[in-house]
Amino acid sequence: MPTDPKPQPSFSPGRRWKIGFEVAVRTALVLAVVVMVNYLGARFFGRFYLSSQTRVQLAPQTLDLLKSLTNHIDVTLYYDKQDDFYPTIVALLNEYRSANPRLSVKTVDYVRDAGEAQKVKEQYKLNAPTDKNLIIFDCERRVKIVNGDSLTQVKLEQVPNPKEREFRRKPVAFMGEQMFTSMLLAVTSAKPFKAYFLQGHGEPSLANSDNFGYLKFGSILAQNYVAVMNLELNGDSGVPMDCNLLIIIAPTAPLSDPELQKIEEYLKQGGRLLALFNYASIKRPTGLEPILQRWGVNVVADFVKDLKGTVTGNDVVVRMFSQHPVVNPLTQLSLQMVRPRPVGRVDWQNPPAGAPQVDELAFSSPDSVLEGDPAEPPRSYPLIVAAEQKPVAGVANMRGNTRLLVAGDSIFLGNYYIEGGANRDFVGYAVNWLLDRTTLLKGIGPRPVMEFRLLMTRTQQRGVRWLLLGALPGAVLLFGCLVWLARRK
Repeated sequence: MPTDPKPQPSFSPGRRWKIGFEVAVRTALVLAVVVMVNYLGARFFGRFYLSSQTRVQLAPQTLDLLKSLTNHIDVTLYYDKQDDFYPTIVALLNEYRSANPRLSVKTVDYVRDAGEAQKVKEQYKLNAPTDKNLIIFDCERRVKIVNGDSLTQVKLEQVPNPKEREFRRKPVAFMGEQMFTSMLLAVTSAKPFKAYFLQGHGEPSLANSDNFGYLKFGSILAQNYVAVMNLELNGDSGVPMDCNLLIIIAPTAPLSDPELQKIEEYLKQGGRLLALFNYASIKRPTGLEPILQRWGVNVVADFVKDLKGTVTGNDVVVRMFSQHPVVNPLTQLSLQMVRPRPVGRVDWQNPPAGAPQVDELAFSSPDSVLEGDPAEPPRSYPLIVAAEQKPVAGVANMRGNTRLLVAGDSIFLGNYYIEGGANRDFVGYAVNWLLDRTTLLKGIGPRPVMEFRLLMTRTQQRGVRWLLLGALPGAVLLFGCLVWLARRK
C-alpha cells in the first residue's frame, strides 16, 4: 500500500513572502489615508483635541493680526529640546503657522547640533554666553529675538526638605502668545508708534518697579509695539511731530500756562491723549481740567465711594460698561479702581459746531456716593470717558482726528493694581483705540501653567520602579515564550 506523500508546510517561504508583502502594502495604505485625512483636516477644517490641556487656542487679536500678514516670516527656535517649556513653545508656534502658512518654523538644538547652531550664531550675531533658548523672528532682515526665560512668570515655592529650607522657581503663567504676537507686529511694521510720557510735575516713572511705579504699564505698551519716551515741555518746543500718543499720568503740581497752551495746540492738530487723574489732585488742579472741558470732558473735584462694590474699602470694582471699542471686551470682566474721581460728559445746552463725540465708558454701581457730598443720594457715576473729533468736511488736521481717553484714577494702572481685574487688558484696549489700531482691540492674557504632581513614598516609588523595569517587560517576555512553545508543538 503506497504511503501518503509528505504534507507541505502551512507557511511555505513563498506564502510567507506573500503575506508579508500584503501586510506591508495594507499598512502603507492605512498610513497614507491617515496622513491625508490629517492634512485635509488641518488645512481645510477644524481640529479637535482629546484634552483641554493639549489645546492651544489663539486670541482673536492674534488671529486678526495673522490674517493681515502678507510677508514671509522665518521663526527659528534656537533651543534645547530637553527644556521643559520647549514642547509648549512648539505647539504654540504650530498654531501660528496653521493660521498663516507664511510663517515657517524650524528648530536648531544648540546642544546637539553644533554645526547648525554655529550658522545661526553667525547669521544673527549671537556672541554672548547667555544667548541660549531664543526664539528669533526674521522678516526681510527685520529681526526680533525673544529670550525663552521671559516667557514664563514664576514664583518661589518652598520644597519639602526636612534638613534645610529649600525653594524652587514654580512657573505660574506662560506669556508666549503675548510676546510672539508683539514680535510679529514689530518685524512686520515699518516703525513703531511713539508715545511721549509727560514729566516735570511729579508724574510717576516708567522705570520704577515699586507698587506705585509704572514699569508694567510701560511693558504693556512695548508689547503693543509702542515706543515710550519721556517729554518735558520746557523752552519753545512743543509736542514733537512724531508723537502718536501723549500720556499724562497724575501730575501733582500744576502745569504752567505755556505747557498747557502746547498741549491744547497738540489736540487741535489732531493729537491723541491718554490722561489719568487721581484723588490727590482734587484740591490742587493740574490746569488740564479747563482744556478737557472744551473737549466735552468734565473731571469732578471729588472721588467716589462704593461700599457694596469694593474689596478694600478704598477701591471701586467697576462692572458696568457702555458700548464702545475700548470696553466691549470687558463686558464679562471688571476693573478695580482706587478712589476714582467722576469723569463725565459736559452737558452742553447748545453744543458748538463740530463738537466732539464724547462717550462715558465705565460706571460705578448705583449704590455709589461722593466722599465730599454724603447728602447726595446714591447713584451711578461715570469714571472713564472717551472723546473723538469726527472728520470735518474740508478740514485736514496735521496729526489726524483728535482722540482723548480720560480716567478718574491713575493708581489702577500702577504696578500693584494693574494685575487686579482686567486692568492690564484695559491698557491694551485703550492704547490701540487711541492709535486707531482696530485689529488689535482684543486682548491677549497670560495662560496659567497647570502642574500635575504625583506624590509617592519611597516604598511606592520602589514598587513602581520594579513594576516598570521588571514585571511588565518580564510579562511580555514570558508571553512571547509561551507563544513560541505553542507553535513548536
